[in-house]
Amino acid sequence: MVTRTYTVAFEGIEARLVEVQCAVTAGLPSFSIVGLADKAVSEARDRVRAALTAMSIAMPSKRVTVNLSPADLPKEGSHFDLPIALALLAALDILPAEDVQNTVALGELSLDGSLVPVIGTLPAALTAAEQECCLLCPEQCGAEAAWVDAARVFGASSLLEVVQHYTGQKPLTAATPGEITRPQHSKDLRDVKGQERAKRALEIAAAGRHHLLLVGTPGSGKSMLAARLPGILPPLSPEEALETSMIHSLAGLLKDGGISRERPFRTPHHTASMAAIVGGGRGAKPGEISLAHNGVLFMDEFPEYPRAVLETLRQPIETGDVVVARANAHVRYPCKFMLVAAANPCKCGYMTDAAQACARAPLCGEDYMGRISGPLMDRFDLRLDVPPVAFTDLDLPASGDTSAEVAARVKAARDVQSTRFKGHAGVRVNADAEGELLKEIATPDAEGAALLTRAAEHYRLSARSYHRVLRVARTIADLEGSTHVCAPHIAEAVSYRTAS
Repeated sequence: MVTRTYTVAFEGIEARLVEVQCAVTAGLPSFSIVGLADKAVSEARDRVRAALTAMSIAMPSKRVTVNLSPADLPKEGSHFDLPIALALLAALDILPAEDVQNTVALGELSLDGSLVPVIGTLPAALTAAEQECCLLCPEQCGAEAAWVDAARVFGASSLLEVVQHYTGQKPLTAATPGEITRPQHSKDLRDVKGQERAKRALEIAAAGRHHLLLVGTPGSGKSMLAARLPGILPPLSPEEALETSMIHSLAGLLKDGGISRERPFRTPHHTASMAAIVGGGRGAKPGEISLAHNGVLFMDEFPEYPRAVLETLRQPIETGDVVVARANAHVRYPCKFMLVAAANPCKCGYMTDAAQACARAPLCGEDYMGRISGPLMDRFDLRLDVPPVAFTDLDLPASGDTSAEVAARVKAARDVQSTRFKGHAGVRVNADAEGELLKEIATPDAEGAALLTRAAEHYRLSARSYHRVLRVARTIADLEGSTHVCAPHIAEAVSYRTAS
């Protein structure tokens, strides 16, 4: 008799259903696993055998064959231990085969039979809900998977508890969702002295999810401004939180099953590799741009990143997703993020200060900023020069609005956009609008159109730049509560476009 249970194999953020089949037949004693399994899956037979021995369950003196179907789908990871053990126990008539067959299971077994937490239980719970099956996972992962209301989730701490559950000796209780973590922002925009124009650009970028480039001398406050972005961004919507948490679940970043409504804020170092930024490596894991999905990717010292890494950002910025193609994997990850980049004007950093600039100024600035290609520079919606702040200004009283006040305006603008784009698939903010939709929502009045035409001719704006000016102008209008895009909105948007 062949017994069956189910588990999942991950392709990007998608958890594909895998049928685990077990047959115990006459022949020389052996335990084999087939179905395009990697080393970690093949080693499951030793962990399962040791776990059964710890429970005083003897392996049969027969041929045990486990097949992972579909056989042409690569299987990676240690989470196949638990479903293999379930199928084997059902084949030995220890567990009821009909109950095991209605289960999606994942979990790693220790040699003593205890279950070790694994990644990806949230996407697995979604697959279990689609198949109308219950999900069985390690106890520590239950709170994470329980966020999928449509699936019954059971968490067990050991294989013994699993056996007691299916035999009715001690049924497991359904897992409950973990706590929603509440962000605590101690960094306020009022801490930044001066830089009112930069604060305004930060507000516009947050309201419409526009990409922002800050250029200024060392110590002018670029990193300080970027660090205050999380405090003015609105919380994730339930749909966005689920999307983001699925990626973080695959990366093992969810703690204690809690799902955060705070937008991601990722800050990779400029020595990060292409696989770390874009995704890839062993198993084609998500990179920083995907971990920043629905949030912010802050790249300090932007020109210092390897040229190849910077150029790979061009396509994800435009499309909102990235395809990680490797010899053994071809997966797609979402990556709708807001790119905030900071850079010095030149290698020494003081090109604009004649007293401190090096002897190569201004040529050093052209060489340094030349590391950012024209097509990539064209993808920044707002470019801003951040002037240095005099030390005498540091003792002045705080000025400008607090982060809470700016956050309220940003949230109001985001709410307007949510209403505007309701019913438009894949469009949530002004930065996503394009084609006829952009023309419909951001066509300026006659004076604004004339101003934009003159600016496009004078600054030789590309078609991409032209459309990005319209998107930024639409966001500025939303912040001011205007239903139409007018000349002042166009003028401010153009001023940010032509800086640097």
